[in-house]
Amino acid sequence: MTTVEPGVMAAALQRFGLERDRLRAALASQGGISPAELDALEHLEADGPLTQRELGERLWLTSGAITMLVDRLERGGWVRRRPHPADRRYTLVELSGQATARTPPALAEYHARVRAIASGVPAAQRPAIRAFLAAAAEAAATASREVRRS
Repeated sequence: MTTVEPGVMAAALQRFGLERDRLRAALASQGGISPAELDALEHLEADGPLTQRELGERLWLTSGAITMLVDRLERGGWVRRRPHPADRRYTLVELSGQATARTPPALAEYHARVRAIASGVPAAQRPAIRAFLAAAAEAAATASREVRRS
């Protein structure tokens, strides 16, 4: 088994991030939406319906800004609002059926490729890779919070 230096792993993760950023820019442009709107759609895709407040916190947006963003996405047919089932004070934002139907073929192909790549990773190595990616995500979240505070 060959060893991969930590710097090489960090560089590979950086390269992945840069290429994913390019993919996201292309997707936002193709969909006629802003990068922030695409971020919102990705959070909803990953975690399901969220309150506007939760979505705003994830995107670092004020309540007024998130309301305008959700208004634009709703007008564009990307999301819909519905009452929160447990708390009538809140409204949930969720992907619309139209948003799912509008998934670009290139994005579906990308997701299929990533699943195929993941399937090719030996089962014994998956926990270490998952732990690495989770720790890298947490490091990014921590850095994001620190930048916002400064």
